[in-house]
Amino acid sequence: MNWLLDFRILLLGWWLGAACFFSFAVAPSAFAVLPSRELAGSVVNRTLAIINYGGIIIGLILLASSYVSQQNVNRIKLRLEQGLLLLLTAACAFGQFVIAVKLSDLRRQIGRPVEELAVDNSMRVAFNDLHGYSVTILLTAMIAALIAFFVIVRRAKNYGQQSL
Repeated sequence: MNWLLDFRILLLGWWLGAACFFSFAVAPSAFAVLPSRELAGSVVNRTLAIINYGGIIIGLILLASSYVSQQNVNRIKLRLEQGLLLLLTAACAFGQFVIAVKLSDLRRQIGRPVEELAVDNSMRVAFNDLHGYSVTILLTAMIAALIAFFVIVRRAKNYGQQSL
């Protein structure tokens, strides 16, 4: 059981680290160094898709593995963990399959770089709103993952103390 908890901590930490690196290093760097915002946006969109798909897959693996060896587990903490993992998975899925699709459709409708539109243009406003939702959804997934990480770590610590 201890190896499973360690593996679960590793998976969640891996995703959370990737999401943080994307948010605080990749996205700002792409917009700072690439020659156009359109190109930077393409790099960021592609990387965000990897983060989202990773969150969905890892979230599902962690949810499924949360049902293994549940003896001597506080049911309330287990349900909290499962709820947080479900939130992580759902946020990544919503970000990828709803918001990213709407952003892509909107970009196609615009047909040129978004920054060429007037600031008060309804399509640019819609794009900015969707971008804001995307950031909020990713932040929600990251917070859920962080809390779930500490819940799982605490369980691993308690499990280690019980087996001594």
